[in-house]
Amino acid sequence: MSDIRSWPAPAKLNLFLHITGRRPDGYHNLQTVFQLIDLCDTIDIEVRQDGRIERGSGAEGVPADADLTVRAARALQAAASITRGATLSVTKRIPMGGGLGGGSSDAATVLLALNRMWDCGLSVAELAAIGVKLGADVPVFVHGASAWAEGVGEELTPVDLPQRWYVVVHPRVHVPTAGLFQAPELTRNTPLITMRAFREAGGRNDFEPVVKARFPEVARALEWLDSQGTPARLTGTGSCIFAVCADQDEARLIAGRVPSGWRGFAARGLATSPVRGLLGM
Repeated sequence: MSDIRSWPAPAKLNLFLHITGRRPDGYHNLQTVFQLIDLCDTIDIEVRQDGRIERGSGAEGVPADADLTVRAARALQAAASITRGATLSVTKRIPMGGGLGGGSSDAATVLLALNRMWDCGLSVAELAAIGVKLGADVPVFVHGASAWAEGVGEELTPVDLPQRWYVVVHPRVHVPTAGLFQAPELTRNTPLITMRAFREAGGRNDFEPVVKARFPEVARALEWLDSQGTPARLTGTGSCIFAVCADQDEARLIAGRVPSGWRGFAARGLATSPVRGLLGM
């Protein structure tokens, strides 16, 4: 395990996303299904003996101290009283501000990898408890499996999803999450549903009308993907949209038609994160 230096960080899709209420602490309760996909960032980690946490490379425009990988490493270092450090280098493939959870996944991979590389000995539950303080999506990536989620996204129930291919379109727009949660027009009282109801009828993304109104390019992308005969949906609070495809060939065909200036790719749904395989979980 000490020989592993490069670690994957998979993206996710929200197959639906309902906001079911606002909490006294200002956070929102939600229901969603997280579907992991095989689009991954890569994080190269080198253990240091001087105790310093440094970033060799990372997301463009994000200062090192604000980078979730650096914050995750420092949080684990403090929680486990570790004297060693690490140099973190992130190769980004997951679009930022796209609703695919790239930053949260990067943080989770750092927690999982350094827990093993530093011999911290923390459990997955303990790592998830550190992760949720960094972001509500971090725990699902720490657990490393597609899941039904409630609460602020940290109450997770493993869920078996059909093996599917998706086409994902990024219209090259960065959508800031915080602003959407404060939007006065956001629906915050969607009734709770059961997992059975989701399987039978699906759901919606409560952020979609807000994002469409505020970001016309996302609205155009949704309209375009709908026109390909594949009902489109926004994922998370970001700008990326997706549709279920019959197979890999259809996903690649649609991705290849994406208008100039946007990014399109075919993605396979994953039941578990590739990090789990590397860790023998």
